[in-house]
Amino acid sequence: MELSYFTDSLLKWYSTNQRVLPWRQTKDPYKIWLSEIILQQTRVMQGIPYYEKFVERFPKIFDLAIADEQEILWLWQGLGYYSRARNLHKCARLIVSEYNGTFPESYKTLIKLPGIGPYTAAAIASISFNEKTPVLDGNVFRVLSRLFDINKDIGSSEGRKYFRKMAASLIQDQDPGEFNQAIMEFGALQCLPKNPDCKSCILNTNCLSYFKNNQHKRPIKQKKLIKKIRYFNYLVIDQDNCFYFKKRNSDDIWKGLFDFYLFESDDKYTDPKQISNHIALFNHEDCYIHSIREYKHTLTHQVIKACFYHITLKNSNLKIHKQFLNDGKFYCKEDILKLPKPVLIDKYLKEEIF
Repeated sequence: MELSYFTDSLLKWYSTNQRVLPWRQTKDPYKIWLSEIILQQTRVMQGIPYYEKFVERFPKIFDLAIADEQEILWLWQGLGYYSRARNLHKCARLIVSEYNGTFPESYKTLIKLPGIGPYTAAAIASISFNEKTPVLDGNVFRVLSRLFDINKDIGSSEGRKYFRKMAASLIQDQDPGEFNQAIMEFGALQCLPKNPDCKSCILNTNCLSYFKNNQHKRPIKQKKLIKKIRYFNYLVIDQDNCFYFKKRNSDDIWKGLFDFYLFESDDKYTDPKQISNHIALFNHEDCYIHSIREYKHTLTHQVIKACFYHITLKNSNLKIHKQFLNDGKFYCKEDILKLPKPVLIDKYLKEEIF
């Protein structure tokens, strides 16, 4: 297949099939960057309202740079991968302080910024600054691996270099950002991971995987992800209808978010006495556990099996252990709504508290 035929056919398809998305109405690098960070590990339709919220609240990168991290995490709540939000804030502050609020224009400079990897750097450089640099995401890997029947592992260094070289040979000199968006869109709408509609595909006469009927085997990713199982035990401490929350500060999942008092165990705790004995917050006669709920929460690299123990303090004048006053505090329901929280905690609150 002639490479020019592929490029011309792809752009023709894109001109009539592309979705109308808010970030496609601009080449502003701030908005392109914002959309790309939000869409990492996120479906487009899920990401749109977040993008619109951020643009409305922070119309310029200067607004984002001076924002409070807690507000950014609160707006991000539900998207997961909260390190993206923290790096978003860090990157905004750096661009304002080091580049006067103006985005660097080259791929080589962009990739050095916090939270910006090869894909995001290529997207910004090509779409906003017309640099001829290819993007590689899951959609692009899938389209190229099927079209040319590439049997290289996309998770390997060798495989990524091969695909990058292949994508670079296809990208056009004129408007490379259009090409990058076109091939990603083609993978998202036409060359689907499962059950692609190959019979109606404009490239099927030149697609080697279609000819060999091995589309389901492309792309190749040999490394299997083994998810770690963790057991979280949450004490939902209730005093006068206010609830104890603490901010997560360790380098673990959900850093910067708020959750209940937590201790992790090697297995599930089932004995309420063990739960009560775990902390020296109060005497047993001053509290009672009146509900226990279990949840399963799946993340990319781990599975959280959480048990929530709702503990009500009987004595409103009970003195709280100093450790707890230092680590966190009690919040009324109105203030809890304003705290950035993991989806798991938010789900429990909506089902059991609010």
